[in-house]
Amino acid sequence: MARYTGPKTKIARKFGEAIFGEDKNFEKRNYPPGQHGNARRRGKKSEYATQLMEKQKAKYTYGILERQFSNLFKKAQAASGITGEILLQLCESRLDNVVYRMGVSNSRSGARQLVSHRHITVNGEIVNIPSYSLKEGDVVAVREKSKSLQAIDDALASNNNVFEWLTWNNDTKTGTFVKVPERLQIPENIKEQLIVELYSK
Repeated sequence: MARYTGPKTKIARKFGEAIFGEDKNFEKRNYPPGQHGNARRRGKKSEYATQLMEKQKAKYTYGILERQFSNLFKKAQAASGITGEILLQLCESRLDNVVYRMGVSNSRSGARQLVSHRHITVNGEIVNIPSYSLKEGDVVAVREKSKSLQAIDDALASNNNVFEWLTWNNDTKTGTFVKVPERLQIPENIKEQLIVELYSK
């Protein structure tokens, strides 16, 4: 499946925040891309444009394409609860995102690659589907043969994030998806209600 592989700093500048993680180039030029950059006059965005921008930000943040994102929204809409919150919970429950949150990779794209290349197991079985949806209690681990990968060691060494809804053991390179996170536990700066309004039109 196709993925966005273009310049990430340009996309981060479009949204005005480093949505792909730490970005030194973005810090130097944290104004909109384009020939005139900061000097360009920008009129007030329409309601639709604001809603669309929020959806695009969520898609780029989690690395999900339109059809898959639309299907996640339908799933969230069919569930009981707050649709926007459930949508983000579904995004957070994806295997590639959990591998990233556990610190096994420094980026979601790197985590997706680890999953696709069969370096990750769920409950002892190799799972190579990045969009695989985890359930409470699922055990995520680095495959035995892959535990010596330098990229994984480097990522874990630089990771200092702790999430209440996940556990991780650096020695065994094993973690548990304890529970689906509450909205307050999801650090992403996404206004999910705008996405709900966009899809509800």
